Amino acid sequence: MRPSERGGIALHEFELFAGHPGLIAGCTDRLGGVSKPPYDELNVGLHVGDDADAVIENRRRVVEAIGADLNSLVMPLQIHQGHVAVVTAADRGSGARSLDGAIPDTDAIVTDEPGVVLAVMLADCVPVIVFDPVAPAVGVAHAGWGGTVNHVTRNTVDALARHYGSDPADMLVGVGPSIGPASYEVGDDVAQRARTAFPTVDVVRPKGDGKYLFDLWESNVADLLAAGVPRANIEVAGIDTFDSAGRFFSHRRQRPTGRFVALACLRAPKA
Repeated sequence: MRPSERGGIALHEFELFAGHPGLIAGCTDRLGGVSKPPYDELNVGLHVGDDADAVIENRRRVVEAIGADLNSLVMPLQIHQGHVAVVTAADRGSGARSLDGAIPDTDAIVTDEPGVVLAVMLADCVPVIVFDPVAPAVGVAHAGWGGTVNHVTRNTVDALARHYGSDPADMLVGVGPSIGPASYEVGDDVAQRARTAFPTVDVVRPKGDGKYLFDLWESNVADLLAAGVPRANIEVAGIDTFDSAGRFFSHRRQRPTGRFVALACLRAPKA
């Protein structure tokens, strides 16, 4: 994963997506916006206590940096579960300026329509961008521990296959910046949920004092492999937001804090 400068915004892009002009996708960080501390600078979350006008300006900067506009943005109302919603051009602008207009009760969105900017908000949870260059089609998922144990990533792959005829063997996937396996401490209840969800993969290890470390990266990779995505087609950024709080928002490191965004947009082929 590498950052590229786009109109004052750093978009961290996956190497796997390079060379595919039909897609623009990646993750922002916390730099380049107008929000004041503790939400400085590029907070895109309307639900965290920041000034709404500042958040909307930050969102405008992000979408304009990728050559789109705010009316093209689609955002879900994330609930840490496994539901995936299909998005069309008719949904453009949903959740762009208010929580009320967001796609309800979902943690992943998919589309095959060019010009629709799919986005999810993050501050330690795992962003997963799934791209089928053949259809073409794309999905963006928000996988916190709740979404991970509810297999939101596998569900995103399945949704692309079901709605657009995508073959998982063709898909390219980026697993973006999030809290890392050495930092994500959970209790016994979450550890048990993780073991149940991934019985054949070692994604939980004891830390002591009744606490455990939960590997969200490996869990979501396991979901992708189970869905049929080849390991060579999966890129894990390996950026721990908890240890990179100067660059990315981290809810575990600082509260209150802002949210960065993972986004993807299909581009219409040039005539």
